[in-house]
Amino acid sequence: MDILLKSAKIVDPSNKGLHLKKRDILIKNGKIERIAGDITAAKKSKIIDYKNLHVSIGWFDSGVSFGEPGYEERETISNGLLTAGKSGFTDVVLNPSSNPVPDSSSDIIFLKNAANKEVTQLHPLGNVTVQGKGEHLAELFDMKNAGAVGFSDAKNPIGNPNLLKIALQYSQNFDGLVYSFPMDEKIAGKGIVNEGAMSTQLGLKGIPPLAEELQIARDLFILEYTGGKLHIPTISTAGAVKLIAAAKKKGLDVSCSVAIHNLWFTDDKLTDFDTNFKTMPPLREKNDVVALKKGLEKGTIDFVTTDHTPMDIEQKRIEFDNAAYGTIGLESAFGILNQLFDLETTITLLTKGRERYGLACPTLQEGQQANLTLFEPSKAYTLEMENLNSTSVNSAFLQTTLKGSIYGIIRNNKVII
Repeated sequence: MDILLKSAKIVDPSNKGLHLKKRDILIKNGKIERIAGDITAAKKSKIIDYKNLHVSIGWFDSGVSFGEPGYEERETISNGLLTAGKSGFTDVVLNPSSNPVPDSSSDIIFLKNAANKEVTQLHPLGNVTVQGKGEHLAELFDMKNAGAVGFSDAKNPIGNPNLLKIALQYSQNFDGLVYSFPMDEKIAGKGIVNEGAMSTQLGLKGIPPLAEELQIARDLFILEYTGGKLHIPTISTAGAVKLIAAAKKKGLDVSCSVAIHNLWFTDDKLTDFDTNFKTMPPLREKNDVVALKKGLEKGTIDFVTTDHTPMDIEQKRIEFDNAAYGTIGLESAFGILNQLFDLETTITLLTKGRERYGLACPTLQEGQQANLTLFEPSKAYTLEMENLNSTSVNSAFLQTTLKGSIYGIIRNNKVII
């Protein structure tokens, strides 16, 4: 199939020759054949000629959850990847949040096979521990060979420090990336929101920033002792940013991410007890949001994630204390980041991160496989239910003004428009 993009403005800060230039882009059999000022379409070519068309290399999300197997009512793999594609993402890392959890090579093979016909590519994480229970190390080496790009117990912290030590030591034999969710469960106790003035005002039990920072400090001490590769997902406090900055200055091989909703909302949004704002980690205070943005700009925080977490309505439309954690975030990711940062920074944030997982980074050059996201960066609109493609609709961003929309993606000689 031949695809011709007409008058597409290229956003690729690493490509000085084409960055912010308008070009026609001809794609043949999945490869970029020609980039030029004006290209005449051959017969039967699919022509994409949209208003204010922009193009970048395909976007990457380091942390999404779906449901399948076990929670298909939340999201299937097929519809989850379709939603990711319609949101501009050509590659996503899948959190181990299914039932059963993926803690063996056969589980990883199942996930990859379930996704092999989709346009957006799925890169699964395997569990660090058997069943994610934090007691015994899972089959890390076998899962790596089956295609796992890292090892995580999702939102379950590794409470046993010796288990994290062994995981970091063992995974060095095959360049494995180990996750550790940043929360000390004993400090967090029965808290469900950020501990502060808002939790006191609302009468809700709080999770202090100390719970996150104490766990991160512990993990960094272990990493300094063992070596290896550690990833700390979805940090949320100013103190966490400082701890990771100091660790990187020491030369430790640590990376971290931040969820987009933790960059946009504060715990002030909890006043109406809307369960869509019940997230893990919780929404924090304004000084934390400011520190997280600065951490991204300085490179202390390595990448953003949607932390896309579908939940069916029965788990959200109940009392706040009993509601499940999580918000979906794929559909709103670009429209939020495009308001927080300038366009070049936004695209940089949406395209970085693959290297940490040992994945090849696409390039927008002639002769290369087309792995592209097509978008329009200027139109503002309000996110409504009809804008959601996810099976679950638990979006904290409903009724939020977004800036910019997605036309589609091109990957593996397939198109989502």
